[in-house]
Amino acid sequence: MLKDLARKSRSYRGYDETRRMTRQELLELVDCARYAPSSVNRQPFKYYLAWEQEALDKIQPLTGWARALPNMRLPHPGKNPTGFIVICQETEWDPDLSRYLRDVGAVAQTMLLAAAEQGLGGIMIGNFSPKRVAEALALPDHIVPMLIVAFGKPDETVVLTDIPAGGSLNYYRDENDVHYVPKRRLEDVVL
Repeated sequence: MLKDLARKSRSYRGYDETRRMTRQELLELVDCARYAPSSVNRQPFKYYLAWEQEALDKIQPLTGWARALPNMRLPHPGKNPTGFIVICQETEWDPDLSRYLRDVGAVAQTMLLAAAEQGLGGIMIGNFSPKRVAEALALPDHIVPMLIVAFGKPDETVVLTDIPAGGSLNYYRDENDVHYVPKRRLEDVVL
C-alpha cells in the first residue's frame, strides 16, 4: 500500500482550481508531518497554512516551477494549487538552518503521501527567496521559510518511465501536455 502511495505521489504542476483546499485538510497534513522523525527530536518547524485566495496570491508569484522546462510556464493559467504549506524553521530553537534539511524533506514527503492517500497531490518547491516569502507573509524574524509545498487536486497526467543505465533523467512533456518522469531502474540504483 505504501508503494502504491509512493507511485501516486508525483510532483504535480497542474491543479483543478474548482477543488479548494480547506484549512482543516492542511491541518491534517501538518498533523501527519509532526510524527515524522526529527534530528535529536528538536522539532524546529512551524507551518504557515495558505488556503484563502489572498494568501495563495501572495505565495504563488514568489515560486519558481519546472526548471527543466524553461520554455514553459507552469502551472498553466487556471491550474494553480489551492493550498500551500510553508515549512519554516524556528531559529530560536536552533539557528543552524542546514542542520535540519533532512527533516524538512521527511515532513514534506509525509505530507505529500498523506495527500496522495486522500486523492490529492502536491509538489515541493525549493525555488523561492526565503526573505521575500517571509516579508510577503509578515513572518517574524525568527521564523525562516525552508520549503514550500503546494497542494490541490491534480489536473494533469504524470507518467513514470523506466530509463536504461546512463539514460536522461530530465522530465519532459509531450505534444498533449502529458508529463513524463524518467526513473532509474532498481538494478541501476542498488550497489
